[in-house]
Formats: sequence, structure tokens, C-alpha cells
Amino acid sequence: MVRKLQLPLQTMNLILGFMVWVIISSLMPFITEDIAIPPGKLAMVTAIPVVLGSILRIPLGYYANIFGARIVFLISFILLLFPVYYISEASTMIDLIIGGLFLGIGGAVFSVGVTSLPKYYPKEKHGFVNGMYGVGNLGTAVTTFSAPIVATQVGWALTVKLYLILLLVFIVLNFFLGDRHEAKVKTPIMEQIKGVYKNEKLWFFSLFYFITFGSFVAFTVYLPNFLVSNFDLAKVDAGMRTAGFIAIATFFRPIGGWLADRFQPLFLLVGTFAVYTVAAILLAFSPGITLYTVGCLAIAVCAGMGNGVIFKLVPFYFNKQAGIVNGIVSMMGGLGGFFPPILLSTIHAATGQYSIGFMLLSQVALASLILVIWLYYQARLNVATEAFNSAGQSNLEIRKELQK
Repeated sequence: MVRKLQLPLQTMNLILGFMVWVIISSLMPFITEDIAIPPGKLAMVTAIPVVLGSILRIPLGYYANIFGARIVFLISFILLLFPVYYISEASTMIDLIIGGLFLGIGGAVFSVGVTSLPKYYPKEKHGFVNGMYGVGNLGTAVTTFSAPIVATQVGWALTVKLYLILLLVFIVLNFFLGDRHEAKVKTPIMEQIKGVYKNEKLWFFSLFYFITFGSFVAFTVYLPNFLVSNFDLAKVDAGMRTAGFIAIATFFRPIGGWLADRFQPLFLLVGTFAVYTVAAILLAFSPGITLYTVGCLAIAVCAGMGNGVIFKLVPFYFNKQAGIVNGIVSMMGGLGGFFPPILLSTIHAATGQYSIGFMLLSQVALASLILVIWLYYQARLNVATEAFNSAGQSNLEIRKELQK
């Protein structure tokens, strides 16, 4: 019974972690009414939680193998109580940066589930299972949609304090419902890293996830304030539109994993990065709100599909080192959400527009498309070579039998 609870429990854990992770960016239009933040620093403040949320993914993925998901989720939620309370009492930009840095723990818990959950299911279901766990990304939509609505009624500081109650509830749930007997893997972390860092597929997958999950995080933290300042939308309207982006990306993540269980995952990534390239070019021309929405929604679909497909590929190519590889790949995805908002802000400060930033995204997506096509045909060539060698071996055995 406990084993069957792990997928829904860990998915809910991820929802909460991501809800906490984006508190600052979701409430930034309200926070700036009370705390003076220079326009050039806004992107940095909203992106700060992504830093620790990326770096910690490697150790959390590793410790999930050592101690089990139950202990790692428990400790993570206990630690999150402190920065959440600190932010609710913030009065300066420095307070937001300090508290925001440690909010990153909420984003780092992602690598716990993708390391733990495949232990409970056969290989042919790993894509779908990791995709369903990825529905936890919906936590960013929940906060982005609901936090502004609650803040209009009770203020942003009390809204942040409400998250303390949710954290306490999930600390109790994990204590009683977490799996105390999860299978453990105790290979030293440096030994695991040495076993994978020379494999080029690790870095290819890291680049792909840097784009897919990175764009998901980047748009999540960048859209609320951008839609208000660039299109003069109401704060709640901007929050709802951002929540829609997140919901679509989250919805397509399990679909991507499910499709990757049934079709060639690399072929699916070819289509994903082709659409990415076109959508980013569309955004680069700074269209009106209608075309901008179309471009954003196309990127949401691709981000969700790509995220689901990539975490089918990781356990397929790195079965015994899945924990450390999940940590490295997901760290790179998190960092992919840190740099774009800052880069866009810097480009806008220098040029007065965001076009160059979106063109850079299109070019990186195009480069990834070329790499995926190369990997796809390399995989097909390997299959053909193995079939040829197998056929040659069979013919040799037949000739030996005839000679007898």
C-alpha cells in the first residue's frame, strides 16, 4: 500500500516545492509597492531562487539514493520554513535576495522523485511515470494564479505566511506516508560522477534540458512582471496568463513521457526543437499580445513535451547511474531558468527591446535540433550495425553446422 502511494505523494511534494519556489516572482508586482527595487535589479531578484534550486539538485538526487525520498523531502520542507518566514518579514531588496536564495530548496526537490520513483516501476513505464511526477511543475501555476488573488485581499506578506501551513501539513504527510523501506544505492558520489562525466550523451541531454526546462522556468519568472510592464495588463490578468503557460507545459509533460515510451524519443525531440526555433523567432519580432501569446503557447507545448521525453532518455542510457545523471541534467535545466531573465533584462537595458534575446533562444534551439538529428541517425546506424553483426554471426554458425 505504501509503495502505491509514492507516485501521488511525491508528485504532491513537487507541487508544493514548486509553489514555494516561485513565491517572489509571482508576488513581485505587489512586493515592489512596498519595497523599492531598481528596474535593472528586478530580473536578478526573481531569478535568485533558481540558483540554489539548480545546484542542490545534484546532492538531493544523490541523497535520495542513499537515504530514500522520505527523509530528503522531510528535511527539505523543514528547511523551507525558515526562508518562507524570512521573506514574509522582508523590508529590503537584500532580504528578498537572501530569502529567495534558500527558496531554491523548493525547486531542488525535483531530482528526488525522478531518482526514487523509477525503482517502483518496470523500464517500459519510466517515461510515463517521470512525466506524471513532472505534473508537479503545476505548483508554479498554482502560486502564479492564486497568490496574486490572495494578496489583493490580505496583502503579500500574509500570503507568504500561508505557505508555512502547507509546509507543516506535508512534513506530517511525508513522516507517516513516505516509504521507510525504499531500495537504497550507496555508491560514493565522486565515483558516480567519474562514471558518467566522459559520456557525451550526459552533456547533450543537459543542453536539451537547459532549453526545455530552462525556458519553462524562465518564462514563469519573467512573464508576470513583463506582461504588466510591456502590455499594461492588470496584475491578476498577468498572473492568470502565466498560470495558463505553466498549466499547458505541465499538461504536455506526461504526454511527452507517454509518447517516449511508445515511439523513438529522439525523433520526438526533433519535432520539439523545430517548433522551438520557429516560436522563438516569432517572439523576437516583438509582436502584439495575440501573436506573442501564440509564440508563448507553442513554447509551453514544446517545453512540456521535451521535459517528458528527456527523462525517458536518462534512465534508458544511464540505468545504474540514474540518480547522479538526473541531478546533473536537472541542475542544468534549472540554470537554464536562471540566466535568460537576467540576459533579457540586460539586453533590454542596452537596446530597449528583447528581440536579440529571443533570437539567441532560436539559435540555441536550432543547434540542439541539429544535435538531436545526429543522435537519431547515430542510434539508427548502431541498430543496423548490431542487426548486421547478429545476422553475420548466425550465418557463421549455420556454415559450421553444415560442415559437420
